Amino acid sequence: MKHYQPPLQTSQQGVVLLEALIAILIFSMGLLALAGLQTAMVKNTSDAKYRVDAAFIAQQHLGKMWAAPNDLAGNLAANKDIATLPNGKLTVTLPAVGGEVKVEVKWQLPGQDEHNYTTYARITGGD
Repeated sequence: MKHYQPPLQTSQQGVVLLEALIAILIFSMGLLALAGLQTAMVKNTSDAKYRVDAAFIAQQHLGKMWAAPNDLAGNLAANKDIATLPNGKLTVTLPAVGGEVKVEVKWQLPGQDEHNYTTYARITGGD
């Protein structure tokens, strides 16, 4: 009577499982890298939007001042909060006599450094 002998085990057994696990690991790392890239792109896009908004607000304020050069010291040169920017502030510095008007827009996202946009303009025609 012959006894049953299991097939000889080779050193290749389990290699397919190991290769599959390594492939899943590499794929997972790629997905994590893509998620990180997506997060960075969203942050950079929102930062760019805030910079564009700040430039628009400053230029809009300068336009109002050019439209009414006789009232530079009035309500057009007010320091005020800006609702469209996080913690946004608009500051206007008027020249003593005949210099350049400085318009500065600052904003700060929670937990980040303060950002600012500054522009200068010479406004003539007023008193």
